[in-house]
Amino acid sequence: MKDLRTIILAAGKGTRMKSETPKVLHKISGRPLIDYVLEVAKAVGSLKICVVLGHQAEQVREHLGPAVSTVIQKKLLGTADAVKCAKEFCREYRGDVLILCGDTPLLRKESIRDLLQRHRRQKAACTFLTAVVEDSQGYGRVIRDGEKKVLAIREEGDATFDEKKIREINVGVYCFQSELLFKAVQEIGLNPTKKEFYLTDIIALFVQQGLMIETTQTDTPQEGLGVNTREGLAIVGSFMRENVLKNLMEQGVTIIDPLTTFIDHTVKIGTDTIIKPFTVIEENVKIGKKCLIGPFAHLRPETRIADGVEIGNFAEVSRSSVGEGSIMKHFSFLGDATVGKKVNIGAGVVTANFDGEKKHRTSIGDEAFIGSDSILVAP
Repeated sequence: MKDLRTIILAAGKGTRMKSETPKVLHKISGRPLIDYVLEVAKAVGSLKICVVLGHQAEQVREHLGPAVSTVIQKKLLGTADAVKCAKEFCREYRGDVLILCGDTPLLRKESIRDLLQRHRRQKAACTFLTAVVEDSQGYGRVIRDGEKKVLAIREEGDATFDEKKIREINVGVYCFQSELLFKAVQEIGLNPTKKEFYLTDIIALFVQQGLMIETTQTDTPQEGLGVNTREGLAIVGSFMRENVLKNLMEQGVTIIDPLTTFIDHTVKIGTDTIIKPFTVIEENVKIGKKCLIGPFAHLRPETRIADGVEIGNFAEVSRSSVGEGSIMKHFSFLGDATVGKKVNIGAGVVTANFDGEKKHRTSIGDEAFIGSDSILVAP
């Protein structure tokens, strides 16, 4: 495997989110946006990753932890300036540099691998990802000549009337030869309209220098969607949820109505389990085989459901394990509980796990029968 380093751009203010939480830490399917991007970077072989931070940098740095390098963009002067800030990260490095945006959680490792393979096969100076969309408003357009060779990426604010009709857009994923990248970003001029340094201007600069530019095109245009607003968060979240449910169904899980089922990215479910409508399953939940979950069930984080379990309507389970063959049909709550095998949890059963200061565990043995409206006070 060839050496690869990744720079993730995550310095923006995310003003339109109207939030005290940094944009890249907003969650979709139970995980912060930037975690999906980090996962892709690692999956395609990045040996080292550097995240460029700016607004609320300390919160993001704390989330990333010491394993991920970070640099600060002191003044938010655009994407080219952000890349300049990572120059030290690539000092004396001569390999390829992958550049991603921290707010694009739908990126697929397959698309990035295709891009890297083409970049290396063609020995290009730069290879970037494009998509053809019905509505290209708001995106940088890919400008080509009569022979389909790339000439430039034109941001919408600088595009002519005819250029705005172009449906091929820049997704915002690039691979560069390191030396050429950091030499060229020093030459990019200030955009007179936005007063920023655009990384996209590097394409026209490379063309002028006679360097080879390559592209790959994704067949799933939504993977380049970035999150800039709460509406965007919901839109990207719907695509993410669709992907999660599709993957689960391909693995042998029956989901009666995907439109009313909400399952986080990290959930694991065994084959022949049936998920009924209006069910919410949160992060780090594991469900065994041949279970029946829902409708209107809520499984909260760190829940473990063994094989053959039934969790019925308006039932909630939190930080609990439920043993093989147990039944919890309706209107019950298990919190911080350990439930054995073949247990019957009657309607309206509640584990009272919180005494006002601490949470305590409830243990229920194998084959127990807990009658309706019972309150089990722990410890």
